[in-house]
Amino acid sequence: KICALVLVAAGLSACATIETATRGAPSAAAPVISSSLSARSADWNVVDVRVNVPETLSTTEANMFYPTANVIWRGEPYAPRHGQVARLMDDAMTTGLAHLRGSQDVYFDITVRRFHSVTEKARAYTGGVHDMIFTLTVIDAKTGAALHGPVFVETNLKAYGGRTALKAEREGRSQKVRIQTHLAVLMQKSFPNAALRQSAALN
Repeated sequence: KICALVLVAAGLSACATIETATRGAPSAAAPVISSSLSARSADWNVVDVRVNVPETLSTTEANMFYPTANVIWRGEPYAPRHGQVARLMDDAMTTGLAHLRGSQDVYFDITVRRFHSVTEKARAYTGGVHDMIFTLTVIDAKTGAALHGPVFVETNLKAYGGRTALKAEREGRSQKVRIQTHLAVLMQKSFPNAALRQSAALN
């Protein structure tokens, strides 16, 4: 599964912009992050990604168009949603940062503030927006010192509804796959290694 995500992320990063949208706005909205979060990332070697989804974040299973909660996730069979979101984001970020193989060992510490996907009702009719907010800190793995951040990140992805959602599901582009790919590409674009930075400069 992770290998598949790596291939998807690599392919998308070569030719596509990050697919983003603000809630209720067209999917062609400009990317939230348009430049690198850190110019030093080429020197980093990511040894771990640690995602924290605090249990204090509210969640709900209410099947409404727009329920009020911090964590809304229906892209997997029911289980504790905080743990599902943590695993989803951990896999996505790990994939998206796999290209960082520099000389300085670091880990990424990520704390989720909001993970708002769409309910079954919204997915069946209108779609909407997958809205994710988190803070990100890069930590020196040897000393524990913060090298970068904490940085506040908000990123959005258009959520399909109706026939479009069903078509995407049949093609293997489930909500989970689309969100993980989106986050992986976001990390790759935001933290380029030397090769990616050189490619960007040439273009």
